[in-house]
Amino acid sequence: MIRTLLSTILIACILSCSTSKQIEKAVSAGNYDQAIYDAIGKLRTNKDKKGKADFIVMLQEAYNKANERDLTTINFLKKDNNPENYLQIYDMYMGLNKRQEVIKPILPLAINGRTVKFDIKDYSSQIISFKNDASLNLYKNATEILKSSNKLDARQAFDIFQDIEDINPNYKDVRNLLEVAHNKGTDFVLVDMINDTRKTIPNRLEDDLLNFSTYGLNNLWTVYHNAPVDKLTYDYNMRVNLREINLSPEQIKERQIIKEKQVVDGKKDLLDSRGNKVKDSLGKVIQVDKMITVRCEYYESTQFKSAQVAGNVEYVDVKNKQLVDAFPISSEFVFQHIFATSRGDRRALETTLIPFLNNQRVPFPSEEQMIYDTGEDLKLQLKKIINSYSPR
Repeated sequence: MIRTLLSTILIACILSCSTSKQIEKAVSAGNYDQAIYDAIGKLRTNKDKKGKADFIVMLQEAYNKANERDLTTINFLKKDNNPENYLQIYDMYMGLNKRQEVIKPILPLAINGRTVKFDIKDYSSQIISFKNDASLNLYKNATEILKSSNKLDARQAFDIFQDIEDINPNYKDVRNLLEVAHNKGTDFVLVDMINDTRKTIPNRLEDDLLNFSTYGLNNLWTVYHNAPVDKLTYDYNMRVNLREINLSPEQIKERQIIKEKQVVDGKKDLLDSRGNKVKDSLGKVIQVDKMITVRCEYYESTQFKSAQVAGNVEYVDVKNKQLVDAFPISSEFVFQHIFATSRGDRRALETTLIPFLNNQRVPFPSEEQMIYDTGEDLKLQLKKIINSYSPR
């Protein structure tokens, strides 16, 4: 009991010293907020214990140094008198406010009965003032950029309007301008399927491949259409070119296996070397498994047919008709069906072979079905290309 108590105390001391050194290291490195969070973690419980005094001192030091650094930076940025600094100043005032809100729940803190002072200020006026100044400056910048006909500029304007919405929701007509910027910055892609295989592509395969509602697309700046929309100017064509389809002939491969195996076939009396029955201590004849050799002839047939589809995906700039990029695609579907018959004692067969004895020969799938069945993998490849590639 005493050993357990001493061990617990020793472990607690080691952990406390480790945390203390960790906080000191963070303060020395200028990671004041990390030091603050670590110190608060130690002071959430039993903050008035004598052993917590060091953490209170380190918390005060980290808090004061963090505030001093931020306020010095803010004063410098104010003197610079550059509107581009307004957002940074706003963020820093928000940081100052957040820092004091973090320590408020554990206040007051005291050492030897004396309250330790933490400077708490009201930054609301500065936050509101620089929020409005930053919003106005960002708004002017974004609306000017939005005048450009370049889609990348529209995307930049969108990001700036989003920054305004984040700090100052529903500022002026920002929500409307977000929509305008998004529309101007979006690339519209018209998708076509081209069949160069000299084979008939099932209509349902084309419908499945071009049904983008099932792709789960999540691209902010690229929209794909499988049919042209009136009065919409498209930026790119995506051509799904199927260039080759290979279909194997219908095949049936056969094999014969002869299996022999010793199996239990009832019980028999145990005999000694002289042929006498062996009895147990109660005088009862001992019974043992009767082993026999069984034999089975196994005839297996495997139906096989495969289809391979190959092609590529091309992105073409609508304005200049130039090829922007291309990606190979290919897919294979294999039809395989195994059925079997046997002659003899099935107990000789391996358990993995037994299920095939219940199967019958089935019709081979049609060429159209085989081609269609390659579509699932093609669809996954198309989805990967669309989700990972941006034409601009």
